[in-house]
Amino acid sequence: MKESIRQNLIDAGCDDVFIEQFDACSCDTKQCEKMLAAHRKALLDEVHEKERCISCLDYLVFMMKKEGSL
Repeated sequence: MKESIRQNLIDAGCDDVFIEQFDACSCDTKQCEKMLAAHRKALLDEVHEKERCISCLDYLVFMMKKEGSL
């Protein structure tokens, strides 16, 4: 595996196990694409969960200000 690809996977939050699996299937382009798509989906799910948490906090601040508690 080229070092630039390895570094990009690390930068994308992939762990050592993922990187090893990705490297093992490097001759199967479709499998590599599936792995990357699955990792992307997992990251996006995390983003959406964090956005939901932020929305909850924003609502709490809004309600506390409205009630004069903040």
